[in-house]
Amino acid sequence: MTTPHAVLPAVPPVNGTVRRIAQIPGGAAAVGPFSQAVVANGFVFTAGQIPAVSGLDDQPDTFEDQVRQTIINLRSVLETAGSGLDHVVKVNGYLTDPDRLDAYNRVYSEFFGTAKPARTTVCVSLWGVALEIDCVAVVAGTTAPEAP
Repeated sequence: MTTPHAVLPAVPPVNGTVRRIAQIPGGAAAVGPFSQAVVANGFVFTAGQIPAVSGLDDQPDTFEDQVRQTIINLRSVLETAGSGLDHVVKVNGYLTDPDRLDAYNRVYSEFFGTAKPARTTVCVSLWGVALEIDCVAVVAGTTAPEAP
């Protein structure tokens, strides 16, 4: 016997516009031709954030501090877009070393605590950084309809 699943109605567009955020005030410049975030239909889609403070040559020394800086950068992008870490629904994490997963999880929990978004974490080869994180969040003040 299968359990029926609730089907949520489609979330209507907030205002039908798309807003692109190319640069975060005070943040490191993007390292390519992309937006730091795109806001569309009540959601924020971020580009991958890295542990750069002011640029690729300015990163914290320890892996744990690199994770913190990456999530701080992610938080800045979300706040500029009208959201925040408490509105994140999906996180994608990219690590270069599978042995660092425990350290990643410890620091990640400092920021997300009990508000656990859906998450995927994989090991990849990255250029000049130990990790990268992107996410999808709901714009603050936007609510999805209740399930029937």
